[in-house]
Amino acid sequence: MPTNLPLSGQNIVLTGTKMTHSVSSHILERGGNVYHLPLIAVQEATSSNDGEKLAKALNSEWLIFTSQNAVEAFSQKLARASLSIEKSRAKIAAVGEKTASALEKIGFQIDFMPSTYSADKFVVEFPKVAGKVESCLFLKGSLAKATIKEGLPFPVDEWTVYETIQSTEHISELTTLIQKSKDATIIFASPSAVDVFNKYVVPQTSWRGYQIAAIGHVTEQALLNAGAIVDVKPEKYTMLAIIEELAKKKGRSS
Repeated sequence: MPTNLPLSGQNIVLTGTKMTHSVSSHILERGGNVYHLPLIAVQEATSSNDGEKLAKALNSEWLIFTSQNAVEAFSQKLARASLSIEKSRAKIAAVGEKTASALEKIGFQIDFMPSTYSADKFVVEFPKVAGKVESCLFLKGSLAKATIKEGLPFPVDEWTVYETIQSTEHISELTTLIQKSKDATIIFASPSAVDVFNKYVVPQTSWRGYQIAAIGHVTEQALLNAGAIVDVKPEKYTMLAIIEELAKKKGRSS
């Protein structure tokens, strides 16, 4: 492999639950090494009244999704109940390109997406498009903040469709990589991953000696609160934007 590629020799660690082929390809094509060492895991949250909640969702005026995990959990519930979205009257609001793409794959059309992929921007822009809303359902994870429910000027029902849990399976490998690597970058996509890293990895390594990248200002703030220095946070809150920014940063420093 050529040694003049922008990420040549750089060890890039992804700490989120998913690593898509496109992200991996972008890193490898630029000369980097990819390590997927998730610090969190997600699982669908189920209950005996899922059927009732599904019916309510399909008849809501608006459905709000802020993560691919919520879309996947919702899709699993639809499949088990043998329900189709074809008769749904709901309009769809999505935060983020990946979330929107996941929704489109199961047949939804996106009616609204904020200019910046964050709940803070969503609650400012969404009311201007939605107008007066009578029924709105936010499909969320167990650790979702109250930003959407409290920030919108109309009632919002919530349905926790997946749970986020800590994952310590890769702590030893991640710690060893940081201790031995001369050129490592750790990418954080959620405050939850930051919490696990701070609890299990930092006591063995510290927050220094490697590059830190954050997706979104909420994750950035969690890192700052934990005592880290954020080296990279692109304006666009996506993993691909992180990779592009890392490549540009490496190019400027060489």
